[in-house]
Amino acid sequence: MEISERAGLVLRPFRGVRYAVDDLAAVTSPPYDLVSPDDARELLGRHPNNVVRLILPGISHYGEARDELLEWLDTGVLTVDDLPGLYVYEQSGVGFLQRGLIGAVGVGSRSVLPHENVMPGPVADRLALMRATQANLEPIFLVYEGGGTASRLVDDVATQHFPLVDVRTRDGVHHRLWAVTDPVEIAAVAEDLRDRQALIADGHHRYATYEALRKDHPGPGPWDHGLAYLVDSTAYPPELKPIHRVIPGLSLEEAVTRAKGAGQVHEFTSLEDALAGLATASGPAFVLAGEGPPHLLTDPDPLQVNHAMPAEHSARWKSLDTSVLTMFLLPKVWGIDDTEQTVLVVHHDAQAAVRLARGMGGTAVVLNPLATDDVLEVAAHGERVPRKSTSFGPKPRTGLVLRMFATD
Repeated sequence: MEISERAGLVLRPFRGVRYAVDDLAAVTSPPYDLVSPDDARELLGRHPNNVVRLILPGISHYGEARDELLEWLDTGVLTVDDLPGLYVYEQSGVGFLQRGLIGAVGVGSRSVLPHENVMPGPVADRLALMRATQANLEPIFLVYEGGGTASRLVDDVATQHFPLVDVRTRDGVHHRLWAVTDPVEIAAVAEDLRDRQALIADGHHRYATYEALRKDHPGPGPWDHGLAYLVDSTAYPPELKPIHRVIPGLSLEEAVTRAKGAGQVHEFTSLEDALAGLATASGPAFVLAGEGPPHLLTDPDPLQVNHAMPAEHSARWKSLDTSVLTMFLLPKVWGIDDTEQTVLVVHHDAQAAVRLARGMGGTAVVLNPLATDDVLEVAAHGERVPRKSTSFGPKPRTGLVLRMFATD
């Protein structure tokens, strides 16, 4: 099926590839970009067939991931579902419940809205892995404004049928999965989604990989779609968390000294107090921490900020904390190029970012989460926020269902 800019939002059924092992929880993992080397070793210690062996094979070992995948299919570790279907997926835990549909999203449609810039390194890595395995090993995460047939189907299936998968992972999250194979129900979902749009909540690098892989093939085929988890954000509003920065080559003392010419800088005796100040700050604000007392940077000089901003961007884009950080603080105040090597990222955990900065003799820049409305507004106007600006959750667990081109 050829996907065009006029095709709308497409979520196609596929024949899922699923584990057939006794301890299903032990073969799953978080998304690849949230798994540290220590995490990977711990996951492989739980089960030799953990999906991390496929999604993180290491540089120049993509062929090994392909060989593992094929061997696991041959030996029955993985099996292929008999019928193509969409998959209702539910995550639940203390204080949260999220349900959605896993399917093959059409690639190349304006109905799929990226909101974040990507870096070439991760795209090249995921593309090499996808080319080698000829598979989508983990879904991207999409959100949309629903309330229609697809949303009702998700809740009806989850409340009225026994699941294919029912596991609880060590983080306390309960995961359940159902297959929807009725052609009438699948057609009704397609009709409901046709005129809608979806925002990429997580997986920009993987979606960019889908687009690159599609360009590899001039004709129609399974590369016209990519594995995705689609959630109705009106029924299940996602949580938006911050992604912090660590600058290894910049000492805290130097960062603070230079920041004093860029805005208001306040010193705190404890990280906890500085974080409390960050949480209540209005406008762009950042905690700078490392070896020495933490500082809170607020009220960046509007004249300097405006001069640093690209003229083509909207006022809303220019007001984002991550825009101020990426376009003003990093290059203009600290003289740092925002690359994967010079600026490291730490998801969610401010304490972990500060520990990393201290261990490297650098500076942690702790941020508030962006507002969901700001992200949606920026995306709707065709703009993209700087890389690693957002972390939507809860993210889908990797390993519950995979998609192979040969079986789709």
